[in-house]
Amino acid sequence: MQVCASVACEECAVTHGQATPPAPTPLINMYVCGAALSSALINAVCQLLTDPEVLWKFPQDFGDQEALRTVPKFCFPFDVARRISQNQVGQNFTFVLTDIESKQRFGFCRLTSGCRVCICLLSYLPWFEIYYKLLNTLADYLTKQQENDLNDMLKSLYTLPVPKPNTAVNLSVHSYFIAPDINGLPTIPESRNLTEYFVAVDVNNMLHLYASLLHERRIIITSSKLSTLTACVHGAAAMLFPMHWQHIYIPVLPPHLLDYCCAPMPYLIGVHLSLMERVKNRSLEDVVILNVDMNTLESPSNDLHNLPSDVVSTLKGKLKKQSTATGCGVARAFLRSQAALFGSYRDALRYKPVRGLESPLAGSVLGEERWACLNR
Repeated sequence: MQVCASVACEECAVTHGQATPPAPTPLINMYVCGAALSSALINAVCQLLTDPEVLWKFPQDFGDQEALRTVPKFCFPFDVARRISQNQVGQNFTFVLTDIESKQRFGFCRLTSGCRVCICLLSYLPWFEIYYKLLNTLADYLTKQQENDLNDMLKSLYTLPVPKPNTAVNLSVHSYFIAPDINGLPTIPESRNLTEYFVAVDVNNMLHLYASLLHERRIIITSSKLSTLTACVHGAAAMLFPMHWQHIYIPVLPPHLLDYCCAPMPYLIGVHLSLMERVKNRSLEDVVILNVDMNTLESPSNDLHNLPSDVVSTLKGKLKKQSTATGCGVARAFLRSQAALFGSYRDALRYKPVRGLESPLAGSVLGEERWACLNR
């Protein structure tokens, strides 16, 4: 197998990963693929001649043609005709593919070789920190041309059943990880997404964005760094826990899908800064734009003003406390605000129980017992 040689010698090589739909018993389904991105120029105009295309994949017999066409484009979610800063190299970022049943597949990526090479793993598990570490290991194997180690790790990951939370998983002598508990509150600095979001965005903009999410606005987050961009999108959405964003959700938007920004329905989309000029030239209506690099937020409405002032004041005070900056303090502050805002939702409902039928609110995530616990 000449994987390492082809990735190292191809002037415009790129690597990507694929996954198949989850089986009844969930598995860690990971695939590493290669793709080529043309770097040819016409009269120094930086015109892209061809789209990225798959160069190598694991397993070799993976045959989902739609995924093979889609994934390479998501691995280069910026204007490739522009001169992209070399600080993108070595960064980890994440894209999301959502199927017709609203199941999300996460693509964990690492750019290298002057942004012409990308290693990608696909999985249905939102294990950001775990997969980013695995990407670093795989990139090291490719650089050192350790083909046997590369294949052994991929085979282990492909056949490994999903472990229970907080269980140690040994992939090799030098590689292991602890299975995370995705049902717990994210903590700082352990959660990379929340950490980057809290560091990059000030409290005032964080509160305004939170209010815009609750009002289900059309929201665009932009940054020149892909790692920061996708971390902020995931971090902002996580602050809605225990609720989830139910509308269009694209942590990083590839160039060929920029028309999604003109959608008439609510969305939460990340756009690389190199594409924002093209986005703003489209017909955008009532769109909230957060520029992470400049730490500025543009909004056509003051959604924060519509939230109860006591809830906003309490949340703002907690976020500005030094003690909140580590552990689950930030996530818990937003969770308590959720409880204060929606804990008494039953008071607005009127229903008549039907004999022999279970209450329509039984088992609800907003159940009375759960919110009573959160309000303590």
